[in-house]
Amino acid sequence: MSPRITLLLMLGVDAFILFFEASTLSISAHEAYIFFDAQNFVHYLVNASVNLFGHNDFALRSPMIILHLFSAVLLYLNSRSYLKRDTDRLWLVLVFMLLPGVVSSALMVDSAGIMIFYLFFLHYLYQQRSQLVPFVLPLFLLLDSGSLFLYFALFIYALHRSNRYFMIENGILFIVAFILYGFDTMGRPSGHFLDVLGLYATIFSPIVFLFMVYVIYRKIVVKEYDITLYVGGIVFLLSLLLSFRQVIHIEHFAPYMMLLLPLVAQTFFNSYRVRLRPFRKRYRWLLGIGFSMLALHFLLLLFNKGLYLYLDEPQRNFVYRMHIVKELAVSLKDQNVNCVYTANGKLQNRLKFYGIAKCEENLLESSDLSTKSDVTIRYMGQKVAAFNVTKVHNY
Repeated sequence: MSPRITLLLMLGVDAFILFFEASTLSISAHEAYIFFDAQNFVHYLVNASVNLFGHNDFALRSPMIILHLFSAVLLYLNSRSYLKRDTDRLWLVLVFMLLPGVVSSALMVDSAGIMIFYLFFLHYLYQQRSQLVPFVLPLFLLLDSGSLFLYFALFIYALHRSNRYFMIENGILFIVAFILYGFDTMGRPSGHFLDVLGLYATIFSPIVFLFMVYVIYRKIVVKEYDITLYVGGIVFLLSLLLSFRQVIHIEHFAPYMMLLLPLVAQTFFNSYRVRLRPFRKRYRWLLGIGFSMLALHFLLLLFNKGLYLYLDEPQRNFVYRMHIVKELAVSLKDQNVNCVYTANGKLQNRLKFYGIAKCEENLLESSDLSTKSDVTIRYMGQKVAAFNVTKVHNY
């Protein structure tokens, strides 16, 4: 089978799984804020999709899934400079598709998935020595404050390469981004270094993340500098430095690390093949453990509702914040309740997406799972949420 057909099959299977998973999720509070209240590029993108394809979860998440698929294609193209074998590039794309952070960015309405696509696209243009690079760079300003770190890293890269015009452009863009978005120091200094490392390990899985850190260290030691190493490495080190004094938004930093994936794959395969077969066992074990962990994380994401069968408290499910509300809205409509009032403002905003308006006539309150309630939400037969609806009489 040719590499292109294999890649298309992988993209098809990935798209099917992601669209299926999208049908099982409800809009989260953060996504509802982006959809209704935020004034940024993501807001206008998902609103355009919903206006075009209808008010449903597929339309809400389709832009993220489509950008994810394009990102996988761009990664395959970008890795040609690092990996000569087609099979190696296909393995790299498979790892990318299985990464927990990538799956999340493909399903969640947020800037992370758009950042990954933009960075891969920019890298592709840079590899092709395209004259469009200076014109594409400012577009990142439209996304969010994460652009600040890209321009800073590219400024350092241009300074090292003595590329005066590239340095001037990125210096100006950095200043503009700082003026537009500023930089939040978040009050009193506090250490979150270990928390950030834990988040990175969760996003990339522990084995892949550790190998990423090793590649950054190794390339710096042997002085094999690359634009992806500059951007991914500088932003990663910057996130660690900032974590010593404040909480950081990991979604502004982690997408840059995705640029290191071709470099990581190149280092792994070179280290593997330079050794005689009897001495490759350690690398095969590393590869096996890494893929096993990725597969496990992927299955947990895919079959997350099954976790409710083993949890005493449903709220402990890591996807709980993206469940419940769609089923709640359907149950309310089945009872001819089309508007409610709840003290939980985030829940109110989430229900709004599914056509449940805000009113003073019906009071919606969360109920204890052990008591009888007006609305009960169950997954796989397990009771995960309960609500009572009280008719309010205004005299």
